[in-house]
Amino acid sequence: MTGMQLIFLIAAAVVVSSAFMSVTSRRMIHAALWFVLALLGVAVIYALLEVSFFAVVQVLVYVGAIAILIIFATMLTRRALEDHGKQFNRATLMTLVIVSVIFAGLVFSLRSWPQIQSMTAPLSADQLDVGVLGLALTAPDGFALPFEVTSILLLAALIGSIYVAYERKEKKK
Repeated sequence: MTGMQLIFLIAAAVVVSSAFMSVTSRRMIHAALWFVLALLGVAVIYALLEVSFFAVVQVLVYVGAIAILIIFATMLTRRALEDHGKQFNRATLMTLVIVSVIFAGLVFSLRSWPQIQSMTAPLSADQLDVGVLGLALTAPDGFALPFEVTSILLLAALIGSIYVAYERKEKKK
């Protein structure tokens, strides 16, 4: 086993375990922090795949913006946001069975797929150019509209969280 494979396995274990902890955490702020760790693990996997642009975008956009926005909105509510209910209910067992069957089907289909065993071909020099990707993101006929819509959605989420926190503050007076 090479060093890259070992780092990948460690990063994958961190991503899966922190995602599980994020879902099962009782406090909202702890769930958000576990979510940040899962996003950082995905950035490490991107770096291992040598797609540095996506690794940087993962850290800047997802960890730096979205996760911090979630933590900011959680802290604005000024509640403990602790789940006092049961962590598992009657549907938990059925959900675990369905997820296990789907996962087993996915593993079986990937193992029987012959292309999964072959190594990928290295990218050519023109495919590695980050400038082409940057032009595609900002060109009017490229991805400029989805890029701007995403920023508007993030702004709307921030304004909504401030509104919810302000409304609760006024009710307490």
